[in-house]
Amino acid sequence: MPELGCPVDSNSEESIEVEVFPDRPDLLSHETIARASRAFLSTSEVGVSLPVSQGEIKLSIASELKDVRPIVMGAVVRGVDTGSNLEERENFIQTLMDHQEKLHMTLGRRRKFASIGVHDLSSLKPPLRATTVPSNFSFIPLACSEEMTIERILEEHPKGAEYSHLMEGMDRFPVILDSEDRVLSFPPIINGSHTTVNASTEDFFIDVTGWDIRACESCLLLVCLSMSERGGIVESIELSGSNVEGVRVPNGGARKHRVPESLIRKILGLGLGSDELSRAISKMGGKLERSQTVTDGPNERGRWADCVVGEIEHIISMPRWRSDIMHPVDVVEDIAIGFGFENLPEILSKTHLDAIPLVSSNLDRRFGESMRACGLQEVQSLTLSNERDQFEIVRWPQEQGMALISNPITSDHTVLRQYILPSLLRLLAANRHHELPQRVYELGTVVKGFRNSQRGAWTCAEVGSGFTSSKGIAQALLRDLGAGDKDVEFTPTEPGHGPWITGRGSHILVKGKRIGEFGEIAPEVSGGFGIKSPIQAGEIDLEEVGFLVPDPVS
Repeated sequence: MPELGCPVDSNSEESIEVEVFPDRPDLLSHETIARASRAFLSTSEVGVSLPVSQGEIKLSIASELKDVRPIVMGAVVRGVDTGSNLEERENFIQTLMDHQEKLHMTLGRRRKFASIGVHDLSSLKPPLRATTVPSNFSFIPLACSEEMTIERILEEHPKGAEYSHLMEGMDRFPVILDSEDRVLSFPPIINGSHTTVNASTEDFFIDVTGWDIRACESCLLLVCLSMSERGGIVESIELSGSNVEGVRVPNGGARKHRVPESLIRKILGLGLGSDELSRAISKMGGKLERSQTVTDGPNERGRWADCVVGEIEHIISMPRWRSDIMHPVDVVEDIAIGFGFENLPEILSKTHLDAIPLVSSNLDRRFGESMRACGLQEVQSLTLSNERDQFEIVRWPQEQGMALISNPITSDHTVLRQYILPSLLRLLAANRHHELPQRVYELGTVVKGFRNSQRGAWTCAEVGSGFTSSKGIAQALLRDLGAGDKDVEFTPTEPGHGPWITGRGSHILVKGKRIGEFGEIAPEVSGGFGIKSPIQAGEIDLEEVGFLVPDPVS
């Protein structure tokens, strides 16, 4: 069994189990993986294009769809061999539905980027039109026997409730109608009932709608390809509208990629002759069109993938449904798979690249070094927390835009945290039976206003330390982060604000702006976490520090 860029988990006389990674959606159906296997095993010529004949069906697209669901495509496939008996035909319908849902989850990003509708062509009356309707518009949805309004479908129908979030904020909704105003599809939610595919269906109409044109085109081609592998004849349809007048879809032609010879040598460490390169790429369903000297492009190389004048480049065609091929490097990866990783030379890379650290990584590194210099150990806790730990016990205010978990598995994990210190206190509580001192810190992510930001926090459970120790850590940290003494100010926290003992808590101000707090934890707060030992702690907003303090490294 070929690798095809994905591992074979098991292989017996009766079955083969293959794990398909999300970057190869062209392997998500029986038919398409069989086609790819034939190419890899060189048992037949599969070609890089999908034959598409010109059909007669037209689909008009209303201009108001541009703000609702702007991309609308379709195709017809006739004469599909769905099986010789009822059992085989029912199995075909099930595999078709499975393929459709797998594409929804991967390329379609849970139907946001693209959604697919498959219909019995004989039940339609062309021409077709895609338009919008109000929420009180009604039709009979798939697997139902009575009409339902759009509003009711989104509230009560299982698919409507699952994907209603994709329709939030809309007062008009997308539908595809035939010439008798019967609903084919209410994308991305549900099809109409009268177009249901059944055991006698051999001619199909496929609609694809969404927001990402590459995902929509790939989904349409892959469904057509799987039916074509069963003997189906793919026909294009004509689109009409403000931006697509006279456009025909689908386009089954291959995409051509320019791959520099130097790029193959740099990545794989060897040069391949035309025959070797042709065999390797044909195993992956591609085709080497020609090798030539570059006559247009830059005279000097800026990026690895640049085709420099005077060098050799390879023109390689890859199937249009291979949406994972986005860069010449992706073609080189396919060449490596087709050639065989085991056949590549065992040599060390001759390419030396100096990484340039991000400014934020300098800040993170200095925070960690300062904490470790103060004798603290790094830990990493979950970004999930709960409202009691985050706000009620520690007495910190809830910021605007708290991210709630829709279906929490446990009451301990109901929100994305806005503060790190409660997570550290929960960690100390879990380790309260171990000996003291326990001195830990964390650099992690919090979510405020539905935006991720970086914060740092520390906490020390130990006898004999208090506010003075906490202030010492804060001063050392600010010095190591590059803040000057003149820019730093400490002011007492208000009584009852935060987890601090009254008179033993302090705000940290840098250039007049609050960036954190530190102090001695009040017994009622530590008791709320089940901790009886004295604790001093602190927390700062590292992103604010990055804005206020110049980076001493750069």
